[in-house]
Amino acid sequence: MGRACSAAPGFGVLPTIGSKELVAWLPTLLGVGPGDTVAIPSVCYPTYEVGARLAGANVIRTDSLTAIGPAPVKLIWINSPSNPTGRVLGADHLRKVVDWARERGAIVASDECYLPLGWDETPTSVLSIADSYRGVLAVHSLSKRSNLAGYRAGFVAGDPELVTELLAVRKHAGMIVPQPVQAAMIAALDDESHVDAQRERYRARRAALRAALEKAGFTVEHSEAGLYLWSTRDEDCWSTVDWLAERGILAAPGTFYGPAGHRHVRVALTATDERIDAAVSRLA
Repeated sequence: MGRACSAAPGFGVLPTIGSKELVAWLPTLLGVGPGDTVAIPSVCYPTYEVGARLAGANVIRTDSLTAIGPAPVKLIWINSPSNPTGRVLGADHLRKVVDWARERGAIVASDECYLPLGWDETPTSVLSIADSYRGVLAVHSLSKRSNLAGYRAGFVAGDPELVTELLAVRKHAGMIVPQPVQAAMIAALDDESHVDAQRERYRARRAALRAALEKAGFTVEHSEAGLYLWSTRDEDCWSTVDWLAERGILAAPGTFYGPAGHRHVRVALTATDERIDAAVSRLA
């Protein structure tokens, strides 16, 4: 995994130092710069916007391709399952995004870090629906599926020309994944039993926490996959954060993920079982 390789005809894979650094630097590494535009979801992981700003590019927040209008776009970020909302994009939606981008010469970057964590729906990779990998990249992380957050273990896959281009730049910039980490990644990717066990832990936490939130008057929207419950009390998110903090529960305000999230909070399933049980008790 120390070089771009063909995992299948027309398919490239490149290990990365986790997924966050790739998200932050991908626009720059792809040659996006001042005057260019990057499209990101209306509510999304903040690093999509940070990466575009680092490259000096403009940012459009939208969930609708038609809302972009005639403006040329160099890079489109999609995220399914979503952080923070847990929303899953269907195969037809993914195809429309890829077709739209190809017609305009844009690159599609699909953040699929939560792909193994489907609850009410089964997430689909953009790489599984495209007729070819041209202009398409998928970003993956072992932080969630294998609890390897501290290892900084991720990879990008898709268009072999783009992957080769990323490799050429990254190796000169020192963005090389250490061999022991690559060995750990290979071992983790070769084993699904630990992924299944971890998924069941998250499933149990999700069931308990969602029921407690809804009983306490919250509405949980989307959240059909991933590690978060996108929750609202139909009030400003900071009021909700305060309400939860008074009960010793920490949640992320929705505005961290974009202005459209101002009436929601992101509640994570990543605490220990003991901490989740304590939160359930406090919500009651």
